[in-house]
Amino acid sequence: MSERSIKLIMSAVVVAAATLTAAVPADATPTAGPLTHVRVASHFDLSAGQMPENITLLPDGTAAVTFAAGRQVARVTRQGNTHVLATLPAPADGGVDTPVLGFPLATGIVHTSDGTLYVLYATGTADLTGLWRLRPAQAPQRIAALPAGGLPNGLALDERSRQFYITDSVLGTVWTVPVTGGTPRAWSTAPELASTGFLGANGAKVHGGALWVTNLDRGTVLRIPIRSGNRAGAPQVKASGLAGIDDFAFTGRGDEILAARNAPNTVVRIRPDGTSTTVLDATDGLQNPTSVALRGNDVYVLSAAYTTATDPNLLRARLGGRP
Repeated sequence: MSERSIKLIMSAVVVAAATLTAAVPADATPTAGPLTHVRVASHFDLSAGQMPENITLLPDGTAAVTFAAGRQVARVTRQGNTHVLATLPAPADGGVDTPVLGFPLATGIVHTSDGTLYVLYATGTADLTGLWRLRPAQAPQRIAALPAGGLPNGLALDERSRQFYITDSVLGTVWTVPVTGGTPRAWSTAPELASTGFLGANGAKVHGGALWVTNLDRGTVLRIPIRSGNRAGAPQVKASGLAGIDDFAFTGRGDEILAARNAPNTVVRIRPDGTSTTVLDATDGLQNPTSVALRGNDVYVLSAAYTTATDPNLLRARLGGRP
């Protein structure tokens, strides 16, 4: 990717995020546990578009990540080395019609037990936007088309029902599609999913019989019950006041969450009662954090450096006791 392309992408993101960043107040709660042994484990190549957007932790101890602007899926080893697995095809128009951002980007990623990776791709074109499957030693294949006018972002898999849930940050929709692929169905279009000008529904996780979704613009965490017949219940706001919230992960302690806040450049711990505490910030190496994952007590945080334009990276830490 050329230096000019990177500058154009940075400009697009900075302009789009300007109003959100200005609206985010400083955190009232100072940094406090429960993370220890914090370190930057991997540095990525900004000039190659390696802005990490999402992560899934693989059984062999490695991690698979999407590089948004590079349109790539990569594996990061335990030693912090990066190996590109696939590059998604470039749209004929360069992706200039991708809603809000104006460049094609790889977003959400999950894996299944057989080693297959599933990735979301937004291009602003009908021939490429959608859910892609990447099997070992095979070329990526689109298995579900999504609206070109949307921005598929968060991807969650319900292992029990073998259904994917996909958040659309522009259309304010959660789509559902079987793991085998096919025609997506609009699962929820609740107003709580809509944006207020930039990006709405974002991160997604299945937990406790519900789909949990963040809304970046509104700064909320939503719980949407999964009813019988895969019907969506009414959203419940579980946390608010978190403008810039991106993807997140459950800690394994009930409904406790660790969440990335992109524009404020922090990671917060959200308690089941909705209160939050900052646990990581720029002094720890964060550069516009986008997603969080946990393997036991090991915490992984991706930073895309969308607006800092300095050091996209993977941060590692340990989840300790409650402060």
